[in-house]
Amino acid sequence: MPELDRDGVRIYYEDHGSGPAILLTHGFAATADMWKGQVEALRDRYRVVTWDMRGHGRTDSPEDESLYSEAHTVEDMAAILRECGIDRAVIGGLSLGGYMSMAFNLAHPEMVEALMLFDTGPGYKNDQARDAWNETAEARARAFEEKGLDAAGTSDEVRASAHRSADGLARAARGMLRQFDARVIESLPGITVPALVLVGSDDKPYLGATDYMARKIPGAEHVVIADAGHAANIHQPAAFNESVEGFLARAAP
Repeated sequence: MPELDRDGVRIYYEDHGSGPAILLTHGFAATADMWKGQVEALRDRYRVVTWDMRGHGRTDSPEDESLYSEAHTVEDMAAILRECGIDRAVIGGLSLGGYMSMAFNLAHPEMVEALMLFDTGPGYKNDQARDAWNETAEARARAFEEKGLDAAGTSDEVRASAHRSADGLARAARGMLRQFDARVIESLPGITVPALVLVGSDDKPYLGATDYMARKIPGAEHVVIADAGHAANIHQPAAFNESVEGFLARAAP
């Protein structure tokens, strides 16, 4: 599979199928492999691009912690699309990947055909809430430093993935999982493209966040997948794919 050189950092990506383009971004401590069920379901009608974020999977894990950030992630996404010759795409992601998809829309709205936001949140306006989130991100980083890859956990999207560097995941937690401002959450009312906001019914930490996004994004479609947790695409792939394909038929025919 191809790699993109970003100033010496090799970014792994996969390019499947043909048709309207979709870029899918995984969650923290997962990889492109979490999207295998969606690639298989969509590749006959859509061009599906997936990738591994910095510090994850087959992408490099640079030692310089400053090379892990929201800005680096967003520009990696843009660079992959340009490398594939894609001017506009449906931008989608789960959890951290969903947050980065909203950040991408903020930075590159001209490249966004539609948004698909899965089991994710838009960040925080409240400084104390953001500080609490960042304490959790720092705890994740320390766990990877102390326990190695065993700290990745056993959630389904993580178990579907494999990593080379616990240190890379620790640096990703500090630079990419941490949040520093309210730009993304404040951008929601200004989103002008079609948006799908989807969550598993058992993903309790994200039910409120997805309700909020569905209210704030003009015209957003809101879907709750029954009997699914945080990895709704893995827990209920048929229902997930049906919702995604219905949305794509309207947003990116």
